[in-house]
Amino acid sequence: MTSTSASGWWDSLWPCYGCCQRIWIPSLGTFSHQCLGVVGHIPLWIALLTVTLRYGLGPVWSRYRPAWLRKFATEETTLPATDQEIGLSSGNRRSKWTSWTSSLLLLSLGAIMLGTAGAVLWQDVAQILLIPVGPAVISCIILILERHSTFPGPIFVINGALLLVELALFIAVPNVAGDDWPSIAVWAGELSLTFASAVVMLNMPLRDPYLDSTGISKPFTTPNSDARSPEDLITAWQWMTVSWLSPLMKLGYSRQLNDNDVWFLALEFQHRRLHTLFRELTGTVLVRLLKANGLDLVITTCLAVLECTVELVEPVLLKQLLGALSSSPPDKRTAMIYAGLMLFGRVVKAQSSVFNIWFCRRNYERSRGEMITMIYEKTLRRKAFTFPSEDADSIEGADQNQSGSPSDGISSATTLTDSESHHSDDVDKAEPTRYERLRAWVQHRYQIIRPFIPQLGSTKTRPNDSPSSTGKIMNILRSDVYDVAQRFWEVPDIFTKPFNFVFSVYLIWKILGSAALSGALVILLGMAINVLLMKVFVNIERTRRSITDVKLQRTSQFVESIRHLRWYDWQDAWLERIMDSRRAELVKRATANIISLFIKTINSLVGFLFPLAAFLAYTLISKKPLTVDVAFPALDLFGMLESSLREMPQMFQTLLNARVSMQRIEKFMTEPDRENDDWDGQGGEGSDGPLGELEIVVEGASFSWPGATKEVLKHVTFSCRAGLTMVCGRVGIGKTALLQAVLGELDQHDGERKVPKEVIAYCAQSPWLESMSIRDNILFCSIYDKARFDQVLDACCLRDDLDKFKSKDLTLIGENGVGLSGGQRARVALARALYSRARILLLDDPIAALDHQTATKILQNLFANRQTPLTAGRLIIFVTHRVDIVKRYAHQVIEVVDGGQVQPFSMEELENNERELEHLAALAAAQEREDSATNTPEEEEPVPDKFIQDEHRVHGGVLASVYWRYVKAGRIAWWCTMVGFFIAYRGAKVGYFWFLKEWGEGYGDKSEDAHSLHALGLSGHPDDPQQAVFSQHVFQHTRVGDTKGWLDLSRYLPSPAENVVPWAIGLLVLSLIQVFTVSCSDVALVGIIYEAGKNLFRETMQRVSNATFRFYDVTPVGRLMNRLTSDMGTIDGSVATLLQSVTWSAFAWLSAIAVIAMITPSFLVISIIMTGVFFWIFDRFLPTSQSLRRLETVSLSPLMSNFGTLLDGLATVRAFRAQPHYQNRIVFTTDSFQRMDHFYWSLQSWLQYRFDLLSAFTTFALTLTAVLSGLSGGTVGFVLASAANFVRSTHSLCRKYGELQMQFVSVERIVELLSLEQEPKGSLKPPAAWPLYGDAIVFDKATLRYAPEFEPVLKDVSFTIPGGTRNVAVTGRTGSGKSTLALSLLGTLHPDVGSGGSIRIGNVDLADVDKHALRKNITFVAQDPVLFAGTLRDNLDPLDERGETERADVLERVLGMSGGFTLDSPVDGGGKNLSQGQRQLVGLGRAILRRSPVVIMDEATASIDGETAKYIQRLLREELRYSTVITIAHKAEAVEGADWEIVLDKGRVVRNGPRGAVTGADEGSS
Repeated sequence: MTSTSASGWWDSLWPCYGCCQRIWIPSLGTFSHQCLGVVGHIPLWIALLTVTLRYGLGPVWSRYRPAWLRKFATEETTLPATDQEIGLSSGNRRSKWTSWTSSLLLLSLGAIMLGTAGAVLWQDVAQILLIPVGPAVISCIILILERHSTFPGPIFVINGALLLVELALFIAVPNVAGDDWPSIAVWAGELSLTFASAVVMLNMPLRDPYLDSTGISKPFTTPNSDARSPEDLITAWQWMTVSWLSPLMKLGYSRQLNDNDVWFLALEFQHRRLHTLFRELTGTVLVRLLKANGLDLVITTCLAVLECTVELVEPVLLKQLLGALSSSPPDKRTAMIYAGLMLFGRVVKAQSSVFNIWFCRRNYERSRGEMITMIYEKTLRRKAFTFPSEDADSIEGADQNQSGSPSDGISSATTLTDSESHHSDDVDKAEPTRYERLRAWVQHRYQIIRPFIPQLGSTKTRPNDSPSSTGKIMNILRSDVYDVAQRFWEVPDIFTKPFNFVFSVYLIWKILGSAALSGALVILLGMAINVLLMKVFVNIERTRRSITDVKLQRTSQFVESIRHLRWYDWQDAWLERIMDSRRAELVKRATANIISLFIKTINSLVGFLFPLAAFLAYTLISKKPLTVDVAFPALDLFGMLESSLREMPQMFQTLLNARVSMQRIEKFMTEPDRENDDWDGQGGEGSDGPLGELEIVVEGASFSWPGATKEVLKHVTFSCRAGLTMVCGRVGIGKTALLQAVLGELDQHDGERKVPKEVIAYCAQSPWLESMSIRDNILFCSIYDKARFDQVLDACCLRDDLDKFKSKDLTLIGENGVGLSGGQRARVALARALYSRARILLLDDPIAALDHQTATKILQNLFANRQTPLTAGRLIIFVTHRVDIVKRYAHQVIEVVDGGQVQPFSMEELENNERELEHLAALAAAQEREDSATNTPEEEEPVPDKFIQDEHRVHGGVLASVYWRYVKAGRIAWWCTMVGFFIAYRGAKVGYFWFLKEWGEGYGDKSEDAHSLHALGLSGHPDDPQQAVFSQHVFQHTRVGDTKGWLDLSRYLPSPAENVVPWAIGLLVLSLIQVFTVSCSDVALVGIIYEAGKNLFRETMQRVSNATFRFYDVTPVGRLMNRLTSDMGTIDGSVATLLQSVTWSAFAWLSAIAVIAMITPSFLVISIIMTGVFFWIFDRFLPTSQSLRRLETVSLSPLMSNFGTLLDGLATVRAFRAQPHYQNRIVFTTDSFQRMDHFYWSLQSWLQYRFDLLSAFTTFALTLTAVLSGLSGGTVGFVLASAANFVRSTHSLCRKYGELQMQFVSVERIVELLSLEQEPKGSLKPPAAWPLYGDAIVFDKATLRYAPEFEPVLKDVSFTIPGGTRNVAVTGRTGSGKSTLALSLLGTLHPDVGSGGSIRIGNVDLADVDKHALRKNITFVAQDPVLFAGTLRDNLDPLDERGETERADVLERVLGMSGGFTLDSPVDGGGKNLSQGQRQLVGLGRAILRRSPVVIMDEATASIDGETAKYIQRLLREELRYSTVITIAHKAEAVEGADWEIVLDKGRVVRNGPRGAVTGADEGSS
């Protein structure tokens, strides 16, 4: 071959780029012949670009890219070093050939050989046949270099581009490979090889097969919770189609899913790894979240832009399709090309949506999990603030305008400092001048309207440095974390929505020219108004969140204290206070919704006024006729613009909400940590490291409670070594504070504190136990050592107790030890401290609730022999009031005295100091006399194996009755109003489009098509952004026939060519009607949300407050709080909106069916078949999704419960250095509920992918049918619009109904609470003076049990307390039934039905008496009284029934000895800032203030020192001299001076009669 011929042959192979002027010919639907070679080179250029990016820029990018664009928590980034040592490094992995890699190499070589041979044989089409050669060569090189064992991304990009180009040329260019069948066969072979390569790659695994796969579920095997999700082993095809979910769906379709049926999370979603890596990141919370999830944000944004672009291109393709059919003759081939392109676009969008959901879901789940574990860890480090914060009260007070007495409601306001108090007293009270009165009046009015005035400078409010309350922290976990995580899901909207807006404005300007600028002024005005409204919205939303914090705090206290509230009959008053907060919250929520509605209305108004202003300018200024071909394309764009205008403010509102939430989270994270906190996430009892000298030294140190300035301990100096150190002092003097100071829980102001940095076994004064077995409570993260465990049981005298239990030490107990007596709880907590291997033990009065013999026995077991294994060589600080039985074992005594001082004494010093011995003897004098009835070993009644019931889950779909219950809660009238205005809106919208069509045709241009009324306004929801897109094409291309008659508006209006003003006015009126009707419909929706939220919450709280007491025993607080917070929050949110959307979608579906049936009956069969397939897919989806949703709501309860448990026992957890255990527990809990959410959203992706594909192929089938049937272009356009409306409506109806079913699970769970069994109220109204002082208390053959399935606690008990008896002593062994007897007098337990037993006071049977009257006239003082956040005034007299003077007198007499207390002294929730003894004194103060005819005291002075206890007994005898006081106690001084005595044993009365005289039990009780 000569050089000239060779050159010519080469030129024939290389395309002429300069000859290619126009690649695509739209009218013909094909590529230009001169550009075929250029198009064929596209895969080659993409391959070269891929290689450049991969090997040229890739290393640089990997090294220097910012942290937020790096992979986070992936398996590759955390490959263990051991894997690399055994040969799993990347270099070793790519040295092996796999069957997949070999197949790809062979296919690429085949493409090279086939293309080269074809080019040589058929030189006229050589450019076409050589298209796959270049990309195949590059693919071979990459394969040889890397030898991929996983999905080869670069090669897939090259082959994907090659396949698309080959398919495009094959379909769009006839005879692209020539007319000879051999060349066509070669071309088809090349296409087949490329397709086969794609198939091979799609079936390659995404995870390296050489990595260890142990514990990962293989795809398409039966799911179980022991295996990781198969996501870690799936292929690319399984990921793209979400087919890996099939086993779970099959199982969920056959039966209800259980927790063990759901896989464990995939590696990238496991929160242990996420938390460990997240805590290593630096910066603010937001910066850390961006670093951890930035790459996902970029990916999701790119995918969203792709989907947005495909959506914008679709109307253009539809216009070209209809144009081809409108040509003469119709070009069916071109129309089919565009139909195929539309199908391809929809498929691409469907596939992109799968990827988008996956990355968005990963974004959302990981960010939420990272924040939950971060907040939990912060709580473990944070100072344990005990004083209430000020922000809650200020918000509550401002909202409710409470300006009355501070006792009006429970206030959490702190008291004034001394200087502030003096200053307020010295203010000059001179008469104000007229000017001052006028200024005060103006300021007052300004303060009223100030919340509604936007702060133009900034939306920031006054900073508040007060610590977060428990309610606020719970709200941060429940609400704020979700808000922030949800915004990470929606980040792509920040880019796509403005893009849509700008692009729409640009195209409108291109069509209407400068006239569009007048419409832009309307947009700017609307946006300016919305900016002001959004500032108001943010201020209201911030206030609402603060009110919600207060409501949650009150609700939490109500649930935790419900038993005590009902014992005092205070529940109704407390419930009303909660409802006040709830009403304030709902008012703020409704106000925010109204502001949001104003914003939406302005957007709608702008959306209608923009086209009207533009059309007027176009006709009046530009003097151009507004013909149909101008009006409807422009209106199409106006519809897109209106959608953007509507969605962007909503997006900014949610972003501003998220900003508020993020600020709250950031503020919480910046709160101070505990001083000297050395926890690094490791440690615990099993931590290694040398132990230092066993000594505690405090020199000249002063301490205060966290956040307080007043020092509770001043200039303290003492030291402790191995041995027993006893701490004593009167009640409230600071003994517990001393232990807290040793633990580092208090703020240290000066001096020095030296405590070994090791585990400290701390036993709190109020025993802290968890809802688990007794054994697990004692082990407390330690390893089970049977020998040591048995020693501890014997030392704590627990052996006999456990032998009475059916399951021994494996018996399950409830929260806070429900199911155990007070003495049992104290001994289990003591056993936990003794079982630990800690060298230091801090025991805070662990024997207060024990009888004398048991307490003495325990002390002997522990300290009589100094070589006892459980105490030998350990440093033990023992706080007690029972000095007489402890001091004999002590090496040192520390007395806490007035002024926060301590006085340490060694035993040698005490023996040489007669006065100190006398002083300590006086403290212990009251302990020296113990009743003989208590000198017997303790026995306990058996308890059930399981106290906490599993949370109920409904099976199947949500019942219609649940929907109806919600509809009724929202008021039928509101629902009818909403539907009525929606129907009016639909009519106005139809008239709007008809009017615009008449305007366009009024110019006399009859060449335009008339349009059917049936094509108008059938897309359903008034805010559907796609409605205009399809409707306008119908207007432009559909000819149904001339419509004359009364609908011909030209009969009533002048021609627009002569006078356009009447037409503009008519369009304006119809626009305003639409805005008005849809706004009124939304107002009705706001009313529905308000009424439903108010009514359901009120009814639920009433049912909970009047439930049987057994319900509180078997239901954890966290579970109940989850329903009252999370589920109620869902009801306040999207439930009503979803129900509205389902209604509108149903209307749209029916309308679309009607149109198709009337216009094109032949398509009705296809539509019905397609509907059947839709519902078949949906039917497979719904059961599994409901199971997962219910499992998620159930698994969320432990998160709240665990958090509440942690807050109660934080000091114990930190003392034992058990933070890692609890951090691991929250990680496990987060994994549990996040995995349900994870697979739920995976299931949503499965459904959406199949719905999108079905919609795409259904529309394509209808299009082909219409094209091939020979219908005109206008008819085809109308059919496609109707079909698109039908497909979209069917899709929307299924999805919205599915979402509604999921959200209504929360309504279902609330409705379950409305069915709670209620305590009988009692029908007998007793006399007002009942019970009288002379009324006898009679137990007549009463058998009492806590539940029908339990053994009786009191068995056939009969006795009488004569009328006029002042003091009754009830004694007996712990667990003998004393507390049960007391509770029966409150009407919480009744004798067995059918036993004939009864309990009477006077002649009134307590089973029939009205419970409110009973509990108002009987006061029960528990061993551990519940105190509420507020002041001492609020706690002494919560109902404000007594005068200020009387309250102050009682406070002085009861708490005067503790010093420094006033009615305004603040009290934290649960009384955490008071000692146990002080809390008991407050409980006794309540009893004195109430002066009920019957007062029951259950170990009410157990934690009070002997001297104070004797004083209190004298005070009670004086104040309650006209009451019958029933005292349950072990201490002698507590029952000293009793007139009557009852002794119980094993649930029977063994002694009954006057004190001192032995009287045998009645015969029935013997």
